[in-house]
Amino acid sequence: MSDKTTPSANIADSGVLILIAEDAPEIAEILAAYLARNGMRSVHASDGARALEMHLALKPDLVLLDIQMPQVNGWQVLSQIRQRGDTPVILLTALDQDVDKLTGLRIGADDYVVKPFNPAEVVARVEAVLRRSQPREDRDLRRILRAPPFVIDFEQHEAVAEIDGTTHTLVLTLTEFKLLAQLARAPRRVFTRAELLTSCLPEGDTLERTVDSHVSKLRKKLEDLGIAGIPVSIRGVGYRFQQGS
Repeated sequence: MSDKTTPSANIADSGVLILIAEDAPEIAEILAAYLARNGMRSVHASDGARALEMHLALKPDLVLLDIQMPQVNGWQVLSQIRQRGDTPVILLTALDQDVDKLTGLRIGADDYVVKPFNPAEVVARVEAVLRRSQPREDRDLRRILRAPPFVIDFEQHEAVAEIDGTTHTLVLTLTEFKLLAQLARAPRRVFTRAELLTSCLPEGDTLERTVDSHVSKLRKKLEDLGIAGIPVSIRGVGYRFQQGS
């Protein structure tokens, strides 16, 4: 993965943007894939100088920061980010000595993950740090997702559809709720069946065609309310919440 960003419209759709500052492209690719499965967008910088440029230009919600990077090392990047503000930073590094961890925390890191790591754990730490770093009022707002005609309440695990001024409560299974919420978080993004299988279906389900069955049932319930074409099937790839590029 080279230094690049997702188109700005898509970044805005996802809500959360993570800057991955990592000089090993294979690690960056894995992290980006796991973040995407959890509804988060990411951009990648392969050296410290580029990371600082992208942090200033894109204002990410969180930075995953390798310490041993070319041009500007992670300690320097972290220090400059802290001079700019309070963007959450999680350090990713092969340096596993206590003195290194303490140095990172003293400079201002929010968390510290030692390589090799489980990417799923990194995502969990990202979510935990984001929850802690958001003001309470922002956390409350994020519990409600509005993706017309739907309003999705994550705390109550409830979804409603607003049609012609009338509110209809959707009677969904847990898997159907997760599928609708995952797709609605990034309405223009195409999710592969593998991504939806990992993020929305029970651990016992391992077949991608099972996703098609759940989506078909979800679509039928929406069609019964007069909501047609959601989710959109993308032949040979997966599903998207809505029509459009």
